[in-house]
Amino acid sequence: MSEPKKIGFVFIPAFADWEFGLLSGPATDWFGLKTVALTPDGEPVTSIGGFRLSGERSLDPAGNTELDAVAVIGSDTWPSADAPDISPLLHAVAQRGGLVGGICGGTLALARAGLFDGVEHTSNGRDWILKHLPDYAGRDRYRDVPHAVADGRIVSAPGSAPGTFALEFLAALLPGQQAQLAEMRALFGKEYGEAS
Repeated sequence: MSEPKKIGFVFIPAFADWEFGLLSGPATDWFGLKTVALTPDGEPVTSIGGFRLSGERSLDPAGNTELDAVAVIGSDTWPSADAPDISPLLHAVAQRGGLVGGICGGTLALARAGLFDGVEHTSNGRDWILKHLPDYAGRDRYRDVPHAVADGRIVSAPGSAPGTFALEFLAALLPGQQAQLAEMRALFGKEYGEAS
């Protein structure tokens, strides 16, 4: 029996509490995947909501060679000069055919790494990403949409779209699970359909 696929979740200080649960929960509980929390230097980080998260590993590519995917979670720190350079990790995963995703401010890490070059992608709005990275490679392929965008092995989303980020990420990672992913989409959508 083969080992389950493993997703590394990148958390940095002031990470967004609402952006990862819809991915990490179903990934482990519904699809049997493994998850690992990656933080700068493997040290604990605190979320925007004040919750402290213990990192299991650092962002060093050498310590994360078995990752099948990386999900870069948004943070108020990504637009700042204090944001870590995680390009080596993202390139290592991408070069071995892994999936790389970013949501909200986490999309800046992908843009800085050049992973949006020639790839359809989105973020927190065209003006927002260009304000922070006016000359990033691939800016001509930006899609100004309110949901996640998947293009090959790259998935991106605005911070307001954790549901579609989870769905597109899992769909790209698990191409044989379309029926279960359709059930997941219906479940997510039911909340809004019945509330309106």
